[in-house]
Order: sequence, then structure tokens, then C-alpha cells
Amino acid sequence: MAASAQPAGPAALSAEQAKAVLAEVIKAFGAPENAQRMEEARDNACNDMGKMLQFLLPVATQIQQDVIKAYGFSSDGEGVLKFARLIKSYESQDPEIASMSGKLKAMFLPPMTLPPHGAGTGGVAAS
Repeated sequence: MAASAQPAGPAALSAEQAKAVLAEVIKAFGAPENAQRMEEARDNACNDMGKMLQFLLPVATQIQQDVIKAYGFSSDGEGVLKFARLIKSYESQDPEIASMSGKLKAMFLPPMTLPPHGAGTGGVAAS
């Protein structure tokens, strides 16, 4: 069954190559048609985390897949996960990649609200 001519695994990307692909993914989210798709998904999700996963994540995944498949990643959810792991591995080595990764995540993950400080934390430092 010759489904695709893609290599079995993603090409090993250097930090510079990973940065270039990451920039391309971020640019893809800014394309008018993709921005429109993301906006519609956000509207459908109504700031509900469960609905974000249902509506927004599949659109964000598709946008990333469309870019990264040209770099040897499979054009499915697994390819996106492998790309995310690769980027994560470079975040500690390259502050620019870390910054770009944060920017990408902010495009499709809702801002997390921290619970209020209070009982339970104790506030006592161990000595």
C-alpha cells in the first residue's frame, strides 16, 4: 500500500531549520483564510476549555500539518506532536525558539487563569 512517499520519520532539523519551520507555521496562522478559520473556531468555543479542544485544536493542528508536511513530518496529529517535541527540545538552547514557541501556543491555547492564592499553599518556607 503506497499511501505516501513521506519518509518514515521526520527529518532531523537543526535548531536553525526548526526556527525557520516554526516561523513559517506562525506565518501560516496569520494568513487571512487561516485567521478566519481560527476566529470561527474561537467563536464556536465560547471560551469553554472543552469546546476549545473540540473546535480550535483541530483547526490549529490542520494549519500546522499543512506547513510541516513539507519538512518530512507526517501529515497527521502524530506529525504535529513530533514537531512540537522537536521544538520543545530546542527551547532551552535557543531563547528565540522559546519565544516563538510561546507565541505559537498563545495563538491556539486560551490564557490560563491561575487560582487565587490562599489556603492550601501554607505560605511557609521550608528551612
